[in-house]
Amino acid sequence: MTVERTPEQDLPYDVFSKACPSRGTLEHVTGRWGALALGALHEGSLRFNELRRRVDGVSEKMLSQTLHALERDGLVHREAQPTNPPRVDYELTPLGHEVAERLLALIHHLEGRMDEVLAARERYDEMRGGR
Repeated sequence: MTVERTPEQDLPYDVFSKACPSRGTLEHVTGRWGALALGALHEGSLRFNELRRRVDGVSEKMLSQTLHALERDGLVHREAQPTNPPRVDYELTPLGHEVAERLLALIHHLEGRMDEVLAARERYDEMRGGR
């Protein structure tokens, strides 16, 4: 299927331009729940409730919205099994795996530097009179 592109879409994608469609995808990927869902699914296929338990703190509604957005962007594949009760599995697409790997590199980097981050927060709060 070929998608017709408008003259504006023939320009290179630029996330800093408010009209660029990549901005929405970046928001889906880097938002709190999108990043965590992609990271969790990098470990393998999960059912909805398994994913909800893995992404501690996400509501059912927010996880559902997040998965719909990531599926629409081509990062997550949803497979519904015609069983009773219905079984729905979520897994990353090849593009989703690429994005999750880059995202996990950032996550692991931040986790490894949290002592520095926490020390910086403490210094900041002390200079500003505490929080």
